[in-house]
Amino acid sequence: MVTTRFQTQYVATEWGIAYLRGKNLAQRAKALIAIAHPDDREELEKAACKRFGYSFLRLK
Repeated sequence: MVTTRFQTQYVATEWGIAYLRGKNLAQRAKALIAIAHPDDREELEKAACKRFGYSFLRLK
């Protein structure tokens, strides 16, 4: 069985839970970075900024 990114509503890690329903790709990236391991967050944010541009930093 395959689940597409638009079917995924929640992602849980030991660092938290991200609710993804109704979010665009940049918003999803920001939510997933927030629940990533703290050691990896800076690198993930740099990659997201490269992918989505400066507007990624201004997301709420």
